[in-house]
Amino acid sequence: MKKLYVLILILVLTPANCFAARSMGDFEGKGYVGTLPDVTKSFHSTEPSEAKPVYDKTKQFNSANILKPVPRDNPAFVNIILKQDKTSPYLNEVNEFIAILEKLYDSIENNEDVQKFAARVYYFNKNADWFRDKYADKPESSYLSFEKIMELSLHAATVSQLRSEAERYSPYLAYTGAGKIYNANNINEQLEYLKAEIEQTIAILKDAN
Repeated sequence: MKKLYVLILILVLTPANCFAARSMGDFEGKGYVGTLPDVTKSFHSTEPSEAKPVYDKTKQFNSANILKPVPRDNPAFVNIILKQDKTSPYLNEVNEFIAILEKLYDSIENNEDVQKFAARVYYFNKNADWFRDKYADKPESSYLSFEKIMELSLHAATVSQLRSEAERYSPYLAYTGAGKIYNANNINEQLEYLKAEIEQTIAILKDAN
């Protein structure tokens, strides 16, 4: 009786084992064929989100609320930062006359022709007229440098006119009487006087600086 029970048990289990073996043999090499648990519910991505700047927007550089006004009423700023020109406009203009007079002196020294000499005198006189109009009613008009420029302007104009008239009229005038003032000796003498005055005036103008 015991053997009968064992035989029945073997017969019952054999078909199940064969089915299992057949079923597993069909999916051999195909990996796991069962149902996997849903793990996405508890999964959180580790990828960083889009980066955002941690600084505030830059304020406009030229904002009136940011820039401070230039302290022009501060002597330290005016004298040190701005480096004010300590030379007055008057002295700057005097220096320009020095250059003009040096060229006029060279014109006489190099015996330039009447036209070139007259052109240099004209340029000097135009600047002297402007200089006189600018400072006539100001304290600068009492300076020795101002007075010498005015005197030299008149003298140079006289000599320039004399020299121009001599070139124009001397062929028709005798060197006697009124015509004597146009002769070459007198012209050269006047030019020498003018040259000496120019030299003296230049020295005074340089001393004014």
